[in-house]
Amino acid sequence: MNQEVTDFINAIKEPWQRELASNLREVVYQAIPEVQERIQYKKPHFLKNGKYAAVISTSKDAVSFTIFNAADLDLPEDVFDGPAERKTLKLRQGQAYDHELLKGLVNKASSAF
Repeated sequence: MNQEVTDFINAIKEPWQRELASNLREVVYQAIPEVQERIQYKKPHFLKNGKYAAVISTSKDAVSFTIFNAADLDLPEDVFDGPAERKTLKLRQGQAYDHELLKGLVNKASSAF
């Protein structure tokens, strides 16, 4: 794990956002054990073989998780938003997500890399 990403997550002010970002990071590691991570554009980016796989970002009231290379994924349209090549899940405080589904989606999307 990259210390810059750890420091970024630990510096998130809202405890629920910090916990959620940490959990989403774990999803990525479970889906892509060989993932590389770095801070880019002031956000944690996760790469496989040098290609973007996912990114976590925070806003005032949400944590967003974007999956790259998502065009061939079967995604629930009412949950994910964005163009075909990258889809974003926006989570607000108290909102649940399916950990196993997300892990499978990240794994599938990055399997072409």
